[in-house]
Amino acid sequence: MTAILEWKGHRWIGLLARVYLALVFLVACWHKIRHPDAFAVDVATYQILPLALVNLVAITLPWVELGAGVMLLVGFRARAGALMVTGMMLVFLAALIVALARGLDMSCGCFASQGAAEDPISYRTVLRDLGWLALAVYVLLLDRQPLGLDSWIAGRRRS
Repeated sequence: MTAILEWKGHRWIGLLARVYLALVFLVACWHKIRHPDAFAVDVATYQILPLALVNLVAITLPWVELGAGVMLLVGFRARAGALMVTGMMLVFLAALIVALARGLDMSCGCFASQGAAEDPISYRTVLRDLGWLALAVYVLLLDRQPLGLDSWIAGRRRS
């Protein structure tokens, strides 16, 4: 088991997973930051949060996505960024599953506010999000010496 955890290949696979997840989250947050009003409508459509919390979530969540994306991209506290993504993906998956169980005809609101006709939620959306969750968990559990800013800083300290 220790050999699996210590395998040097995790650094490179983890780097690819981190860059991919970072790009997903950076692209996802862009529209939400620029149009929090449209994102608030998407959040409210899930009918999970009390209306009093919808605007707070619509304003803060995209910035959390931005922070996690940057952390993953540059390798600064990458495992903390992966933990943030893991938590967000669990919440997003729960919201998707609840919306599907309720039979809501809506867009997921993941990347830009689109209508249900252009980007409907489905079990394929759940599978996609499960894939992103798996990548985040991989980085969190197996990328123990991530390539990036943290490893560069650690190397400079040893010099």
